[in-house]
Order: sequence, then structure tokens, then C-alpha cells
Amino acid sequence: MSSDIPKAKPLTSTQWLICTIAVIGFAFDIYELLMLPLVIRPALMDMAGVAPGTPEFSMWVGRIFFIPAIAAGIFGMLGGWLTDKFGRRRILTYSILLYAVSAFAAGFSTTPWMLLFFRCTTFIGVSVEFVAAVAWLAEMFPNPQQREKVLGYTQAFSSIGGLMVAFANGIALKYASGLPAIALPDFLNFFGGQISDPNAAWRYTLISGLLPAIPLIIIRPFLPESPSWKAKKEAGTLKRPSFAALFAPDLRRTTIVTTLMFACSYGAAFGAIQQVQRMIPGLPQVQERVANMSVPEKKKTEQLVATNVTKVQEVGGLVGRVLLAILVVKIVSRRTLLRVFLVPGIFIMPVVFFYCAVHNLSLLYPGMFFAGLLVVGQFSFWGNYLPRVFPMHLRGTGEGLAANIGGRMLGTSFAWIATTIVASTSTSALPATTRLAYTGAGIVLFLFVSAFILSFFLPEPSEELPD
Repeated sequence: MSSDIPKAKPLTSTQWLICTIAVIGFAFDIYELLMLPLVIRPALMDMAGVAPGTPEFSMWVGRIFFIPAIAAGIFGMLGGWLTDKFGRRRILTYSILLYAVSAFAAGFSTTPWMLLFFRCTTFIGVSVEFVAAVAWLAEMFPNPQQREKVLGYTQAFSSIGGLMVAFANGIALKYASGLPAIALPDFLNFFGGQISDPNAAWRYTLISGLLPAIPLIIIRPFLPESPSWKAKKEAGTLKRPSFAALFAPDLRRTTIVTTLMFACSYGAAFGAIQQVQRMIPGLPQVQERVANMSVPEKKKTEQLVATNVTKVQEVGGLVGRVLLAILVVKIVSRRTLLRVFLVPGIFIMPVVFFYCAVHNLSLLYPGMFFAGLLVVGQFSFWGNYLPRVFPMHLRGTGEGLAANIGGRMLGTSFAWIATTIVASTSTSALPATTRLAYTGAGIVLFLFVSAFILSFFLPEPSEELPD
């Protein structure tokens, strides 16, 4: 290691505080995002009265998954630019407040359009938060190994957020009927409409998204700005961020490859993993369990099974993130590190969706564990990798483009692709749940193979952050 690289030191109280707020932000990023697969089915049945498997239901699922992703891609990319322009801490704070308040307001939705609006603002907040937090953390820890560990382990808490929302949804399903009825607040009256079921569990799940705003308001005054960014800003030596600069000859390959590969990672999550909850009602074991139940009990049972599958998937994601945090300081080559997740996925992922998600609930549990491990581990990889390939004045801008245009926009479009394929094959003799599972299998195979090929063009970064 070069003598110019600062030595690792024990974390100060301020650095522990920084890690704490990063942990809260990363955890609730995923908490907010993974609400949707858990609530979309009962929410649409409640507000729009549409039945799963119908073209109208598939249309709304596609809209609510994909339109927020477009909004997040555009405004998240802008948020990366704002992070370089106005500072990491300020944008981080506002983004967390935006997604927390938006998720809370979504719980009072009276129409699918209202839910769509607040999912857009939630997704925008989440997208900006990731970019600001990663740039902030990377610059707060100048020692390379310490930086890699901090980024790896704080991002691991994203999967804790996934477990939290699964448990929160399970608690809401169990106790919602005994909680106070939800009434539309005055400040949301302009949306119009009526709350049809004021004790719906999906509403309480969404409202719980306000939680991250509480510690943030308390801790915010004690958070410092990135010292390296602040020093350059005050000295007047910080260059202006520019999207055009990302496509200059020295950065063009990095920008294009990371954007496409980020899209592959997110595409596997949104085009297959997050659709699993809609596949579960078609499993033979689930159909047997609900055969003699009333419609409300049937819905509740199917939702509980979906919640349990989500918990297992998130445990797998947590293991994947921890594995990444361990390997990131042991495997020097970033290409090799990423292939630890890609190569097994080429063989495992299609089997999970083509067979397990159609025929066997018992096999689906371990299948989703490995699916979570192999896909979610890649998300932590990008959080560690991106700060190392973009210079300081373009760090947020570059991360914003790769994560939001690549991941949030192109990647999440595979949710729309999946639902569109299912809707277009509605005349098939196969049930909608089976068609969705087969579509997911094709999507993950295509994306994992594509990412593996692209990995040969992925630049290898230096240990020090580019200045």
C-alpha cells in the first residue's frame, strides 16, 4: 500500500454517527421499495376493484412499478448532480425526508392514481439517497480497506430493511382490524375519493414508512459534510459537475458499462424477484391451503405466505451483502468479485422461477434465499465500486446516472416488460401465475448472461478515490 494512503484509525464518535444515519438510510431505502410487492395486490383489489390476472390489473401493476422508476431515473440523476453541486449531507437529509413523508401519505391513497403519485415521490427520494449516501461515506473514510468495509457493512443493513418491512406487513395483517380506522387527512383532500377499507393492512404497512424521518430529525444537526468536498468547495477548486463530462474519452467506457450492468442487476430484481408474490397464489400447496376459505381469508393467507417468502429472500439478500463485505477486501479484481455472484446465478436463477415458483412452495423458500443472495449482493458491489471510478466533482453525477438511469429506469423497466408479456399472453391455457414465473425465468437468464459478458469490459479501479 502506498505511504500516501492514510492509515486506518478507530472510528470516532462522529464517524459512528455517520455510519448510524447511513444504516438507517440504507435500511429504509429497501423498506420503502419492498413495500410495493407486498401491498400492490391487495391495494388494487381494494381501491380499483380489479381482479389479479386481468388485463386491467396487469396494466396498473406495470404502471405503478415502472412510472415511478422513470421519475426516479430522471430526478435521481438530477439528485446526483445536486449532490456534487450543493454537498452530500444536505441532499442526503432532504432525500430521506422526501421518501419517508411520501410513503406515509401513500397509506391514505383513495385511487390507484394517488398511490402512483406518492410511489413516484417515494422512489425519487430513495434514488437520490443512495447516491448521496455512497459518495458521503466514501469520502469520510480515506483509508481504502476501512472505506470498503464501511460501505459494505452499512449497505448490508439494506437487507435488514427488507426483513423489517416483511415483519411490519405481517404485523399489519395480524392486527390491522383492531387498529384505529384510517381517515383521509385534510392536507390530502385535494386528491379526492374515499377510503373504502379504513383498516386495510396494506395502508398501515405504507404508513410505517415515516419511521426513518424521526431519528434523522434528531441526528441531523450533528452530521458533518464530506471534508474533502467541503475543502475543495471553500478553496474554489471544485470543478463544476457536468453530465457531458461523463462521456468524455477517459470516462465514456466506465459510464456506459456501469450503467448497463446496474440495469442488469436491477432488472433481475424487478423483473423476477419482486414479482414472486404474484406467483405464489398459483402454487399447488397454496391453492390446497385456501381451497375452502372465504375470499377475505384466502387473500390474507396468500399474503402471509408471500410475506414469509419475502423474509427468506431478504435473509438471502443479507447473506449476499455480508458476503460481499467480506470478499471486497480479499478479492482485488472487481471483475472477479462480481462474477462470484453472476456465474452461479446463470444456472440457479432460471431454475428458481421456471420450476420452484410454479410447482413447489417448499423448494421456493431455499430458491428465493439464493436468488436474494445472488442479486442483492450485486447491489452492495455497486455501492462500493462506483465511488472509485468517478472523480470527486462527478462522483454524485456519475453514480446518479449509473444507478438511476441504469438501475432505476432501465432495470426496473423489466417489471413492466414482465407484466406486459403476461398480459399479452392472456389467451394462453396457462394460468397467469405460471406465465409470470416462466417470464421471470427468461428475464433472469438473459440479464445474468448479459452482465457476465459486460463484466469483461468493466474497468478495474485504483485503491485511492480519484480526485
